[in-house]
Amino acid sequence: MKRFVYIFLALGTVCSSIYAQNPAAAAEDAAKKIADAPVAEAPAPKPVYWTTSLNVDVGFNQTGLVNWAAGGYNTVALATSIDGKVNYAKELTKWDNRLQMDYGFLWSADKANVLQKSTDRFYLESKFAYKTRKDSKWDYTAGLDFKSQFSDTWGEYKKDEYDLYYGDNLKSTFLSPAYLNLALGMQWTPNEWFNINLAPLTGGMVICLDERNSLRKTYGMPVIDADAGTYKPVLFQFGAQVKANAKAAINDKFNVETQVVLFYDYINRPKYPGFPIRVNWDNKINWKLSKLFKIGLSTWLIYDPFVAFDGVTGNFGKVQFKEFLSVNFTWTIANKK
Repeated sequence: MKRFVYIFLALGTVCSSIYAQNPAAAAEDAAKKIADAPVAEAPAPKPVYWTTSLNVDVGFNQTGLVNWAAGGYNTVALATSIDGKVNYAKELTKWDNRLQMDYGFLWSADKANVLQKSTDRFYLESKFAYKTRKDSKWDYTAGLDFKSQFSDTWGEYKKDEYDLYYGDNLKSTFLSPAYLNLALGMQWTPNEWFNINLAPLTGGMVICLDERNSLRKTYGMPVIDADAGTYKPVLFQFGAQVKANAKAAINDKFNVETQVVLFYDYINRPKYPGFPIRVNWDNKINWKLSKLFKIGLSTWLIYDPFVAFDGVTGNFGKVQFKEFLSVNFTWTIANKK
């Protein structure tokens, strides 16, 4: 055992002597070994093909009056909006989906038993696109869109025998009307903020499931019996569609979004002379006051040559316009690439 200890000490002394005599060579040898050591490569980031976002807005207004000499009514107004997006992109393929839902109502003390609707909209868009080549700005596209509303909209309110208000002269309700379109064509996307879709093959349906023939007549449903005044619940259309989208951000707080859709029916013709193309023009302007609050302005313009306003010649195809301004609590959820 003592002999083994003496040998170990001797070897240690020799190694120390060698290192003391040539420290530069030892350091160079150590550096070389470190440089030649294999480097562990970081794992490649997992590709993300799906992106999602959800924006929820809630706006609330209230007015309370007590002994107010100038007059008026206590009111409560609530407006909600949901804007959800689910998109897929991989190589030459893209699939974009968007759902927009708006609903708002007004309660006023002068009509305390009813809620008067202020805004109501359901709009679903789905578009599949395939690039003509990797560096091209053109895509082959197939698009589906559906538009309707959630509940009844009344033209006026009347009193019953108990002095309670009820809705009269129905203007629209769920699936009356509703618009469904399937469009095949090509899309040009010159930059990130603008695209235009040209679809010469577009099949569509105007739906009016409510059995009131007055409502079906208003939205241009086909006649079953002219003498009886009965109409079919669906109008089939086939034509061409042009859809343009643009979105611009002035800064990180102010942005504008617009969409124009033009549709020309090859088969059906408007009942009275006029501009034969259906127009839908939607605009959204948002000004973000803080992380949780924003001012929003939405406008909708519609021109439909098939829609009648009172069934009299010359009152078909009027320009319809609606705007909605609100201060909203806003909440956004989005995944990151």
